[in-house]
Amino acid sequence: MSDQAALPNLNADWVNAKGAWTIHVVLIACLKILFDIIPGVSQETSWTLTNISYMFGSFLMFHWVRGVPFEFNAGAYDNLNMWEQIDNGDQYTPAKKFLLSVPIVLFLLSTHYTHYDLTYFTINFLAVLGVVIPKLPYSHRTRVGLFSGAPEDR
Repeated sequence: MSDQAALPNLNADWVNAKGAWTIHVVLIACLKILFDIIPGVSQETSWTLTNISYMFGSFLMFHWVRGVPFEFNAGAYDNLNMWEQIDNGDQYTPAKKFLLSVPIVLFLLSTHYTHYDLTYFTINFLAVLGVVIPKLPYSHRTRVGLFSGAPEDR
């Protein structure tokens, strides 16, 4: 049995907990309200800022930070980001499907409410690409360029 299967991974198990999916919708709604109350920000800019903020936070949380903040697993997850830890790395689980669909739906909403303006579309499209590509199965345990080195086998 591998070290990863020996104990539950508290760093990634919350994704399947009750209410975990709801928090994404609540965060997006809060971001939208926050950007709406800023004077001088148009609806188009508000949707784009909401999209970029969610995508940036999602990328940092799921794809940038590696390892776990707990010491009970003897380093079994030290070279894996949170996305790779969710559901023990299995692909196409309900949680991963949901987390993949949220950025896509937010992109579609942002595109619609920015009235398909080319500039906003380009910004929103690049943001969604930056979050969706690392979630695809071919990106599993893949590190790109200067972001970080290849994960070590343990």
